[in-house]
Amino acid sequence: MKIEQFYLQCLAHASYLIIDERTKRAAVVDPQRDIEQYLEAAEVAGAKIESVLLTHFHADFIAGHLELRDRLGARIYLGARADAEYDFERLADGDVLEFGDVKLSILETPGHTPEGITIVAYDLGEDPETPVAAFTGDTLFVGDVGRPDLLASVGVTADELAGWLYDSLHGKLMKLPDETLVYPAHGAGSLCGKNLGKETFSTIGEQRRGNYALQPMSKDEFKALVTAEQPMQPQYFLHDAVLNKKERPTLDASLAESLDGLSLQRVRELQAEGAVVIDVRDAAAFAAGHLPGSLNVGLDGSFATWAGTLVKPDARIVVVAEPGREREAAMRLGRIGLDGVEGFLEGGAASIDGAQPLATVEPAALGEELEGSDGPFVLDVRNAPERDGGHIDRSVNVPLGQLQSRLDEVPGDRDVAVVCRSGYRSSAAASILQAAGHTRLRNVTGGMDAWTAAALPMNVAAGAAGGSCSA
Repeated sequence: MKIEQFYLQCLAHASYLIIDERTKRAAVVDPQRDIEQYLEAAEVAGAKIESVLLTHFHADFIAGHLELRDRLGARIYLGARADAEYDFERLADGDVLEFGDVKLSILETPGHTPEGITIVAYDLGEDPETPVAAFTGDTLFVGDVGRPDLLASVGVTADELAGWLYDSLHGKLMKLPDETLVYPAHGAGSLCGKNLGKETFSTIGEQRRGNYALQPMSKDEFKALVTAEQPMQPQYFLHDAVLNKKERPTLDASLAESLDGLSLQRVRELQAEGAVVIDVRDAAAFAAGHLPGSLNVGLDGSFATWAGTLVKPDARIVVVAEPGREREAAMRLGRIGLDGVEGFLEGGAASIDGAQPLATVEPAALGEELEGSDGPFVLDVRNAPERDGGHIDRSVNVPLGQLQSRLDEVPGDRDVAVVCRSGYRSSAAASILQAAGHTRLRNVTGGMDAWTAAALPMNVAAGAAGGSCSA
């Protein structure tokens, strides 16, 4: 048995190709929507992908099960509690899928979602009694467990799911041998948990010893622990969880509708009709000049996550990109189900007449301004744990994901300096404020990383351990 992990950094998503080297039959677990890497790996191995298994209905990306079905005829397998529009086979506790020397045994492990399963893999040619690996989906991560609150709005309470999660972990997964490899569906940076480790795999023994959520505690203590202080749920999560149950167009079909070059006049017409113009260039390029009213979410960051957080799932979208990166932008939007891309601005930002700049300020210069009593209003758009690790005195915290609903907290009659960790999120925030009519705006170049490097003063919350974000 050969197992290959594919890790998509921008979504902190892990998927897997399992190949039986004797018969050259293969299965894919939790694939991303763009499937070329699995096809290429299987071709190199001389294998045929016959099966695709989803550990659950993912909320943070659109899975590639329909793409593998339509391209290869792969059979789709879901947990026994799953309900979907397309044809699939149900997998319940104790069910087995075998091909060659590969045995995949199923554990129903609800908790993150009701239909969640863990796929336990055995290599029959080596040791038919001892599991090699467990593909745990979002039930068990490295350093964390799946959050139980994502379906609370659709009829299943977080308390119920947390109780199921406790039983799944302690009644099933923790009964696996310590040496069993743990292959989760996500790593650090995913919003499907709150404390995911940097490693992309582990073992049951390592998690038993070091995972905070697996230490001895009652079920009630566990439920209180795993439901507390979870990160904000982006608006696209429910959309994706539902779309993963539906018969929908494949990514190729979606992209075929997304890659038309549009004139500046047509882009402005679409914008006037309510389309969202997403400028995917970096913060410096956006600051130099952009189409008024556009939203800056750079491709070279957590692009899909922030686009899905700031743009409604059913939005009509126009992309402004550096020439040659238009397809990448549309494809990465398609990974999270934002399929409403109407096209891209032909010629990119260079074709914009009347481009609008966004002012910037270096941390040292901002520090000098803040020494006076009439300094600018500093808007910190990081999340609270990051801010607790160190922030600018008198700054006001409105996390980027909440800014669109809290615009009235930012004064329109003062100079405003926007800061995040690196300058990525603050550029997005400044673009939102600019589109809302704010004119006295500056983005803090390099963010708090640059502020810290310049040894400028910071306030640190008592007992804070700090926090992190990819941009």
